Amino acid sequence: DKEMMQRIREKSILQAQESAKEAMEAKASARREDQKYTLNVMMKIEEEERKRIEDMKENERIKATKELETWKEHQRKAEEHKIIQREEKLYQQEKQIEEGRKKLKHKGLTRNSVSRNLATKGRNSEIIFFEKLKEDSIPAPRSVGSIKINFTPRVFPTALRESQVAEEEEWLHKQAEARRAMNTDIPELCDLKEEEKNPEWLKDKGNKLFATENYLAAINAYNLAIRLNNKIPLLYLNRAACHLKLKNLHKAIEDSSKALELLTPPVADNANARMKAHVRRGTAFCQLELYVEGLQDYEAALKIDPSNKIVQNDAERIRNIIQGTELKS
Repeated sequence: DKEMMQRIREKSILQAQESAKEAMEAKASARREDQKYTLNVMMKIEEEERKRIEDMKENERIKATKELETWKEHQRKAEEHKIIQREEKLYQQEKQIEEGRKKLKHKGLTRNSVSRNLATKGRNSEIIFFEKLKEDSIPAPRSVGSIKINFTPRVFPTALRESQVAEEEEWLHKQAEARRAMNTDIPELCDLKEEEKNPEWLKDKGNKLFATENYLAAINAYNLAIRLNNKIPLLYLNRAACHLKLKNLHKAIEDSSKALELLTPPVADNANARMKAHVRRGTAFCQLELYVEGLQDYEAALKIDPSNKIVQNDAERIRNIIQGTELKS
């Protein structure tokens, strides 16, 4: 009947579930056994690898120790050889000195015996023989030797312990760049003398032209000096001043920014140049009516030199212009 079929079906389902559960447990147990076996194998492999690496390290240490001992033994033998040579040399020198003393002693005895014999002869013959004996008693000159001294090659005359290697290397690098630049075919250099190809000479020439208000000629001198050496910040700073005079405001800003870029790191020696660069760039910004940017440069200049009254007054005027309390001039 139907109830019997239902019970048989439920019993079959339970048996199937029990079989599936046992199969899953067996499978899980087998998987755990496999993982355990795999883990043991991996641990064994890692242990063997670690032991191999330790053996290699130990072999290298033993090898290095043997090499060090061999080197020490070689150094010891070399020192012993030097000591033996030095002692032999001293022995030879002492032997030569002793032989010289014996010769001098023998000559002194000979001179005394001859002088006693000369006492019975005439006065003239005594003087002649005495002069000869005097010449014979003069010892022979010493042997000539030479000592070799090797000095470390140095570009600068100062001693290495008293020099600043980093600054010297930077100076040499700049000089090399300047020489490479001067060796290039620049048409403006053809008619110049050798001393006129020096960036420092051109900078001084530009400063003199600026003092006479010949700003275009000063810019040309600074341009040529920058082509010879573009790592001198004062060239850009002075050219910025010329551009300000000629109202080339954007060029003045560029040159002032380039000068500030080269004036690094900020130290006490370049503080004055950095302040001028900020002031000139700030002036160019203000003349372009960019007062906020100009005020930033003036405040940076005041941080460098807080006691500068002129910069303080100009900064105060720019603040008033920004706040609208003073007319633009």
